[in-house]
Amino acid sequence: MDRFSEIRAFVCVAELGSFVAAAERLELSRAMVTKLVAALENRLGVRLMHRTTRKLSLTEAGETYLAQAGSLLGELDELDALLSHGASEPVGRLRVSAPVSFGMRYLGRIIGGFHQRYPQIEVELNLNDRRVDLVEEGFDLALRVSNLSDSTLVARKLEQVEDLLAASPDYLARHGIPAGPADLADHQCLLYALTAQPNVWDYQSPSGEQGRIKVKGGLKANNGDVLTDAAVQGMGIVLQPRFLLEEALADGRLVPVLPGYHWHCLDLSVVYPVRRHVPGKVRVFVDYLAEFFGAGAKQAAGRV
Repeated sequence: MDRFSEIRAFVCVAELGSFVAAAERLELSRAMVTKLVAALENRLGVRLMHRTTRKLSLTEAGETYLAQAGSLLGELDELDALLSHGASEPVGRLRVSAPVSFGMRYLGRIIGGFHQRYPQIEVELNLNDRRVDLVEEGFDLALRVSNLSDSTLVARKLEQVEDLLAASPDYLARHGIPAGPADLADHQCLLYALTAQPNVWDYQSPSGEQGRIKVKGGLKANNGDVLTDAAVQGMGIVLQPRFLLEEALADGRLVPVLPGYHWHCLDLSVVYPVRRHVPGKVRVFVDYLAEFFGAGAKQAAGRV
């Protein structure tokens, strides 16, 4: 049997969760799809799927194989389409990971404009605040709002994201306005769970002095929109990126706290795996992001 037919049958069954649905998509009989998947398992010497009359699930080996095989087939499809169309226009499926709140605000319009320019590229977007493993989970690239640590990824910085401190007018009327960072220890602060130390906030004073303060509060969450909404409701003081707070600041539902101080700054970057040849679909999407966020986007030296 064709080795790639076995892989394609497995990937299709795994993605659709059904041999019947996979057979319809591949325009094969169910028996043939079953035979192809069984042949793949026999050749590899491992079981990739658990099968019952009611449920189909991947084994641990199947999860690992799916991530790699899906990426491999995507690159093969891109190559086939490129040559068959006899053109240099990038094609294929582009799997993108991004943080939830950032993605909801920006990526609809970014991908809309990108699709108009590159209609042959199909974008599959996954919004998740968890830091995904691009290679293991089969993503082509990811957008990250963080200070990147060393890894085997290539990064392109798009812009700097500034954190702001804010609270509702009602909260400040009830609890007072902090005069300096030390006063935050006596306030209710809303904590972002996905940082290494949610209750430690770093700052720089107007004179340039660096410092940090330990804070406490009645809410810790792994999503900045939830914390922002809680701040609007008067629950406490929030420290979040400007793009999350700007609407509430503009209409007065939140007001800046300690506006002369600079808080944590993060980089918005696009990251992708190191490869000898960067796929065309990845290259043009990275360039489009750089164009969208302005000429300040620059290539990081080396890896991140």
